[in-house]
Formats: sequence, structure tokens, C-alpha cells
Amino acid sequence: MGKKVLFVNQEIMPYVPKTEMSSYGAEMPHIMQEAGFEIRTFMPRWGNINERRGQLHEVIRLSGMNLIIDDTDHPLIIKVASIPQTRIQVYFIDNEDYFQKRPAMTKDELGNDYPDNGERAIFFARGVLETVKKLRWTPDVIHCQGWMSSVIPFYVKTAYKDEPQFANSKVVTSLFAEQPQNSLGTNFKHCLEFRDAKAKYLKEYGDNFDFKELGKLAIDYSDGVIGTSDGVHTDLINYAKSNDKQLLEHPIDDTELKEKYSEFYNKLF
Repeated sequence: MGKKVLFVNQEIMPYVPKTEMSSYGAEMPHIMQEAGFEIRTFMPRWGNINERRGQLHEVIRLSGMNLIIDDTDHPLIIKVASIPQTRIQVYFIDNEDYFQKRPAMTKDELGNDYPDNGERAIFFARGVLETVKKLRWTPDVIHCQGWMSSVIPFYVKTAYKDEPQFANSKVVTSLFAEQPQNSLGTNFKHCLEFRDAKAKYLKEYGDNFDFKELGKLAIDYSDGVIGTSDGVHTDLINYAKSNDKQLLEHPIDDTELKEKYSEFYNKLF
């Protein structure tokens, strides 16, 4: 097998409705598997996912851990399913308060961002990394698709930097047009602190984390950045360029993604 790629997706079809992000969440793991990479895929177990239709089932041996966020214990539940007509398994990060009790994904029934989206992103990030450790799987590339996965690069390069499974991993962030409308709140920085992910690393970011600050955090701790369409905010693309990050920009209907992504991954090593 080729190099191992961990895809951390905000959305994946067919478990959630078709969007730019959910299309990439489904397509890119399949495309890169066809290119010879070994794949693992994660996403949140959003409240609008039909578990019976998607054939999700809990993985008992991976569940049961409690993650402490803002001094509160949150049980981690891991579920799994296979994308129809592919050989790709999807691991779902679940929790009763953060996901099961919500009727939708990141916005409520009135279209407003959930006020605890920041905590949910932190829970998702730590849940993914802890589960990968339990799987005893060592990714060469960790590819984050969607703003809900923006915390992953920071944790990989700080809190988990001494973990053998992540010590040599390269991190890629894909930027999409969709971003949170509201800030993640003034308590987000405090909730982010974990192990070696210290407050000192967060001083340069604004106290009220909006989508630009979240994007900058992801870019700063990534080895490569991908702009998936013309709708990506130009401030974030320019920020990646100004920080000399490996950058790949491509149109949404690009037909050569297998070659471009393979080449992009290889440039990181």
C-alpha cells in the first residue's frame, strides 16, 4: 500500500445532504484510494443522520472514553459505517449533548450557529485523534476538510506532537466557502488548552474567535493548504501565501484531482 491518509471531514454524502463540502468528503477519500493511498475517514455523527438508513453501528471497543472540555466530562461514542459501493469505512464521532440532541449540523432550526460550535469542534478533534491512537494506525497525511476540523492541525503540532503515531504526520487543510457566521466566543481559547496546547500559542489570535481567526489557526499549524473553489475567502488564501505554505488552488469542477492531490501530498515529504 501507498502512504496513509487520514481524512477528517465535516460532511460526507450520502449521510448528509449534498453540498460542496459533503461532495468532497465523499469523493476525495475514494479518489485518493484509487490513487494507491491507504485511507481512514472520520466525520461528526450529526443529528440529521439516519442511522438505520446509513447502517451505522457503535464500535464498543473504541467507545467509552470521557473527554474533559471546560471542566466537564463528555462521553465519546464511536460509530462506523461503509459508504455504499466503495470500500471506504467512515468513523463517526458521537456524543449525546453535542450531536444526538441536535436536529441539524452546525445551525439551529432558525439558521443560527449553535453557540457551542467551538466546543463541538474541540470534542470532534480530540475524539478523532484519540480514536486513531486506539486503532494503532499511523497516518502520513492528516487531511482536514471543513471548518469543523480546523482544530486538528493545532492539536497535532502541540498536544499530540510527542505521540509516535502523529510525530511525523503532515497536515493539510482544505478551505471551503462555507464558514461559521458567528464567532466561537471568548471562552474558545480557554477550552482549546489541553496538554501542550498552551495559552501562549494562542496570544496572537483575537479573543473573539471568528472564522478568520479559526482559519488562521488551521493554516498556521498545517503543512499544506488547499483552496477548493472561488468562494474561499481571499483573506485566508492571502494569509496562506504570506506564510509561505504549500498551496494548491483548483476549480470545484477540476477533473485532475487524483494527480494534483497525489503530487501535493508528495511535495510535503
